[in-house]
Amino acid sequence: MGHGTIERHGSSSAKPAMPKKLSTVETIPTLILERLTVWGRIILAERLRRRITVADLCHRIGISEATLRRVERGDPGASAGTYLTALMALGLLDDAAPPPPQSLSETGGQRRVRLSKEERGGAADYF
Repeated sequence: MGHGTIERHGSSSAKPAMPKKLSTVETIPTLILERLTVWGRIILAERLRRRITVADLCHRIGISEATLRRVERGDPGASAGTYLTALMALGLLDDAAPPPPQSLSETGGQRRVRLSKEERGGAADYF
């Protein structure tokens, strides 16, 4: 890939078998909508501060100009990956979306969830 271009992981030209489920603003929590709006404003402000054109940032991160406009507006229809990639390209990822503590991703060796009979709706003293 060219200098300054973000390499995409797992990119392929194959079309997905199922259409994407479209989220509506009504189904997305207000806190998430607010966070996307803030991220969009950060991306817009930094792009303008650095005097980066829409076309140049789009080329760098591999999205269309329409998608960047949606991101800069905080549109929840744009993927989280697109927001985060734009933040990374602008050098703002760790400030705008810091990595969570590793403890949040630790499973303690647990591989699956097993519910008790009570939790499954069955009586514990069935037999």
